[in-house]
Amino acid sequence: MNATERSEAILVSCEALVVGRAGRALLPPLDLTIRRGELWGVLGRNGAGKTTWARTLLGLERAVAGRVTIPPGVRRTYLAQQRELDAAYPLRVRDVVGFGLERGTSFLRRRGLEHRERLERALEEAGVGALADRPFRELSEGQKQRVLLARVHAAQADLAVLDEPTSAMDATVEREAWALLARLRRELGLALVVITHAHALVRAHADRVLVLDAQSVVSGTPEAVLAARSPFDAPAPEESHGV
Repeated sequence: MNATERSEAILVSCEALVVGRAGRALLPPLDLTIRRGELWGVLGRNGAGKTTWARTLLGLERAVAGRVTIPPGVRRTYLAQQRELDAAYPLRVRDVVGFGLERGTSFLRRRGLEHRERLERALEEAGVGALADRPFRELSEGQKQRVLLARVHAAQADLAVLDEPTSAMDATVEREAWALLARLRRELGLALVVITHAHALVRAHADRVLVLDAQSVVSGTPEAVLAARSPFDAPAPEESHGV
């Protein structure tokens, strides 16, 4: 496979996909294709079903209808919302970043030189090298988010799905985090699906945009999708499980 073919490789296909809970649809049917190296921004009002869609995309939730197709061998990583992660990580920062580096092996086991170099590079790229031996739970919310972005860097997956990865950051750090994600996409050929409310950053960095709403789903280029006022601007009640 040459470089052009790799860059155009399909990582995920959704065909008439309907997501929901307990058999109840949250969104209309959706068809889309995510290719290697693309950065998707996923927008929508609170409670629109963004997290449910992401978890269905990764096989963590059962589809109401339709299907998701992921070719064999595609490596995936998922960064859930911050509130879902705190209790799961009574670890140091370097343990959090190293978790999942080598699927099927203990992250507490002594690693080789290549592993350590990948880990240190990820910490430095995300600007958290000085925090490597700090307990994750003791960090500020913004620091935790940067550590989790370092984990995405270290994982070297084909597809990364990130749910509000910059929600606790101030504007300057948020812009830096999006620049890091864009660089990962370019340098590693990583496809990124980022659930966010940062419309301006989506416009600046995303290749494709997906807008989710109970009445419609719209996807396309940022210029086309964000040109008009979007239906998700209206308020909606929060749903459980962070959707």
